[in-house]
Amino acid sequence: MRSPLLAWPGAVEAEGVDAGVAAHYGSISAEQRKLVAGVGFVDLSHRGIVRVDGPDRLGWLHSLTSQHLEQLPPGQWATTLVLSPQGHVEHEMTGVDDGTAFIAHVEPGTAPELVEWLDKMRFLMRVEVSDVTDEVAVLWHPGSGNELVSRSSLESAARAVGDPAGVWAYEALRIASGGPRLGLDTDHRTIPNEAGWIGSAVHLDKGCYRGQETVARVHTLGRPPRRLVLLHLDGSVDRLPAHGGDVLAGERRVGFVGSSARHHELGPIALALIKRNVDPAEELLADGVAASQEVLVDPEIGLHVRARP
Repeated sequence: MRSPLLAWPGAVEAEGVDAGVAAHYGSISAEQRKLVAGVGFVDLSHRGIVRVDGPDRLGWLHSLTSQHLEQLPPGQWATTLVLSPQGHVEHEMTGVDDGTAFIAHVEPGTAPELVEWLDKMRFLMRVEVSDVTDEVAVLWHPGSGNELVSRSSLESAARAVGDPAGVWAYEALRIASGGPRLGLDTDHRTIPNEAGWIGSAVHLDKGCYRGQETVARVHTLGRPPRRLVLLHLDGSVDRLPAHGGDVLAGERRVGFVGSSARHHELGPIALALIKRNVDPAEELLADGVAASQEVLVDPEIGLHVRARP
């Protein structure tokens, strides 16, 4: 999906998974500052949109995914995960129920695969699943979050809410907040406990769902095998580490680089998924760039850990 907002003055198209929307509109740091001040919006119309209709939709999604959705009030947004039987994260959905349907946005290009899987899981439930990416788009507003709009009215909806900021600004703020992005800050082995999704996308006091045993076991016993970390990068280097680049502790490979960005206050930053037992005080090399760690996922997280007297 190529956004009509790419025709707006100063728009420069993003590359890779974010192609189809603007990376920036000519003033990268200023766009970040506007978002921090609560001004403007970000065009996320390249993301896939999945719609689930039917009277059984919330109970059905509750039974399949990691979030407590059974009594989700209309208008309240929620993030939930689809896990493999082994507990690995396969899909992330951020959606809202409008009283008649649950509508969620997902990573670009992943809606058809998710719809296909959900459709296979309907059995006798009164639900209908559809990919409505061609019909619905999402805008993000600082403070209020996501807004779903008709794709045909995307440009008029955008003009009504103020100045645009590109996805580079949005990503820089996301990375600084420690929020992981599926497929960029995760790999095929990632479990929710490693990426900080417990609480925000995983409800620990709901019934069973696919992959729940792994999540519960790691939460109960503690110490997930890896942990998401925020890296503060050496600002004297004139490049950001490449996605997927090796993270080294000395000569030992301990993980990989996820997302990276230049933050208007923090400077160059990145997310990385590294081995749990790496000393949080240890200096690392991220794709050859020196980096210090800011802990996002506690290496000792888990119910087995007890506070010292």
